[in-house]
Amino acid sequence: MKKYVFLIIFAMGTFASFAQEKDDVITTYYLIHHAEKNRAVEGDKDPFLTIKGTARAKHWADVLSTANIDMVYTTNYNRTKETAQPTATQNGLRLYMYDPKNMYDEGFKFNTKGKNVLIVGHSNTTNAFANKILGKKKYDEIADDNNSNLYIVTVTKSGATSVLLKVDN
Repeated sequence: MKKYVFLIIFAMGTFASFAQEKDDVITTYYLIHHAEKNRAVEGDKDPFLTIKGTARAKHWADVLSTANIDMVYTTNYNRTKETAQPTATQNGLRLYMYDPKNMYDEGFKFNTKGKNVLIVGHSNTTNAFANKILGKKKYDEIADDNNSNLYIVTVTKSGATSVLLKVDN
């Protein structure tokens, strides 16, 4: 656990150093793929998390405990909401829904500017969201069973930077 806290603090400090001016606003996005979903019912489009997934969701809350999360965004699916909830609860926050077909628009940028934001998505949207924030294609789609990626994207007046961490339970 301490290793993850160190990595997050290191990443945040590194990105903050890119802020050239004192009045530069820093926005940090933490993007994760939802935790392990229940695959028992074939064709279930909105499954809940498995026991392992619930444990991973709680682990994400532990990992992000020092990130001072201000807002939590998730898609409107059971698995993403369940993954996001422990972090939201830990920080006394509500869940905000976003449409993965309309991500990182002007309204989203305005609402999240200067904040630390957790975004929970899917194997085919988490990387796309990170790329959209970066303004370039840096990350490829991940496997549906990859639940351990943490994309940290920091936006300042100077531009956007990112790092990808692998966080296992």
